[in-house]
Amino acid sequence: MSKLERVQTDAAPAAIGPYSQAIVTDGWVFCSGQIPLDPATGDIERGSVTDQTELVLKNMRAVLEAAGASMDSVVKTTVFLADMGDFAEMNEVYARHFGDHRPARAAVQAAALPKAVSVEIECVARVQA
Repeated sequence: MSKLERVQTDAAPAAIGPYSQAIVTDGWVFCSGQIPLDPATGDIERGSVTDQTELVLKNMRAVLEAAGASMDSVVKTTVFLADMGDFAEMNEVYARHFGDHRPARAAVQAAALPKAVSVEIECVARVQA
């Protein structure tokens, strides 16, 4: 079996349960879902979906960088929304963060998200050589 390497960075929120921010194995990065939690204060961003998505993707970028990856090496994302009516607002921020890179993506409405946030995003990426 391949070695599983845990990723931990103070630039993103610490895991709030029995899991890792990400796992790296065989050149792949599997990022846990990121919510709009400020890593410096531990506070939840309660603003708009735009504000929450900005912080989620900032946190994701920090985890990816700690794992030796980047937004450009993301292969797949899954977006969880508390309300699918927020899709367009989330998508505008998402598009800015990914630029011309277009990873595969699924977006689903969840009955509830951790800490009652509006958005959570997870991803799979490749470690950059």
